[in-house]
Amino acid sequence: MSPFLLTRTLPEDATGADLRADVLHGLTRTPKVLPPKWFYDARGSDLFEEITRLPEYYPTRAEREILIARAPEIAAATRARTLVELGSGSSEKTRHLLDALVPELGSYVPVDVSESALTAAASALLDERPELSVHALIADFTRGLALPGTPGPRLVAFLGGTIGNLLPDERTVFLKSVRSLLAPGDALLLGTDLVKDERTLVAAYDDAQGVTAAFNKNVLAVIDRELGADFDPDDFDHVAVWDRGHEWIEMRLRARTDVTVKIRELDLAVSFEAGEEIRTEISAKFRRDGVRRELAGAGLDLREWWTDEAERFALSLAVAV
Repeated sequence: MSPFLLTRTLPEDATGADLRADVLHGLTRTPKVLPPKWFYDARGSDLFEEITRLPEYYPTRAEREILIARAPEIAAATRARTLVELGSGSSEKTRHLLDALVPELGSYVPVDVSESALTAAASALLDERPELSVHALIADFTRGLALPGTPGPRLVAFLGGTIGNLLPDERTVFLKSVRSLLAPGDALLLGTDLVKDERTLVAAYDDAQGVTAAFNKNVLAVIDRELGADFDPDDFDHVAVWDRGHEWIEMRLRARTDVTVKIRELDLAVSFEAGEEIRTEISAKFRRDGVRRELAGAGLDLREWWTDEAERFALSLAVAV
């Protein structure tokens, strides 16, 4: 079996320190905000997997459709010997790319904050593909990243439309940081959800079964458990709205009544008026020209643009110049 290496670049205590900082900053400002990364404890990850199977939530199916149809073209265009995946999670969709990139591909570098997700995914991949070399990185790719010495050309994949969770200025910084990892001719494969009718967009984030509502409220359970808070999820309603001006979905938690929450680990009391909201996620939607401009601003040239048959989601292939 080819070697499996695991490198930690994220300090052991980084997660707890980041949570304390984000909650303190986000809940003492106006309007209140929390970053979406805190949805994803074990329960939150399970809920998101359930969301991806809901009839209203099209992005996962649409992206998989593109990968299945276009993976051979991606392989031919990049001839990548190393595949780097940012926010790799279970590496489930990546299998389509791995299969297409063989035999040129020698190394797979999954990057995630979760050690358990990385080890489980690597074990499954190596059972199926013993010739593959996997060097997993426990890292937060939004903080900058140093990649191991693997052969080029490199293909960096950032799938799932996750780039939409970043504000425009954050996307600029992120794309420039990705470009800094690439040599000329290396490539970025980027997944972006596309602008479409409001009804379809809102339904994807406010499903009839209430799974997304449970996922959204899970951030309160995380804060309760990790910081000794006394949030009651029943005190808040899940809200999903389409911001036409910014062309993004916002997920929010809206206080049903006046309520005060105590957060023991921060020695903090946070008061909410009835109707006051916490923004827990933005999910930006994109147009082709906008993606091209953002990539170009980071030194990446858009070469290919693929959508699913219904044109709901896009994969773009951009080359470092």
